[in-house]
Amino acid sequence: MIKIRSAKEYEHNILTDLAINSEAYWGYDPEYMNMFRAVYSVSEEFINNNITIILEEDNNIIGFYSVINDERETSLEYFYIAPEYIGKGYGKLLWNHLIKDCRSRGIKEFSLVTSPQAREFYIGMGAVLCGEVESLLKKGRIIPKLIYTIEN
Repeated sequence: MIKIRSAKEYEHNILTDLAINSEAYWGYDPEYMNMFRAVYSVSEEFINNNITIILEEDNNIIGFYSVINDERETSLEYFYIAPEYIGKGYGKLLWNHLIKDCRSRGIKEFSLVTSPQAREFYIGMGAVLCGEVESLLKKGRIIPKLIYTIEN
């Protein structure tokens, strides 16, 4: 049975591992993945201070997203599906929840930065490419930045 719920702070290591395994799906080398772990580990504090939602199937966490919503900007910080569930509709299911959740919180738009490989997924969901930024993980690596506007 599929369930979508708020993350609990004690699940931070599970979410970190899920994010790492999902990112590794794209075939990055170990050095890159070590940097990814250092920069993108999910902490208890992060879960407590930001919208963090989990997708479960039969009580197994198979995906999650996190939104940072502060006075400067709203951004999608994490959006990951476990590798064995990629391409099976779970990303779209979680995305639809994200949009509904943002709408209910009064969030009108958010930005996101992603890997080149995941760019097409977000564009397919309705996000618009708005530029490029340098990766936090690899100097000189340019990655896409997108904006998603939530319609009423």
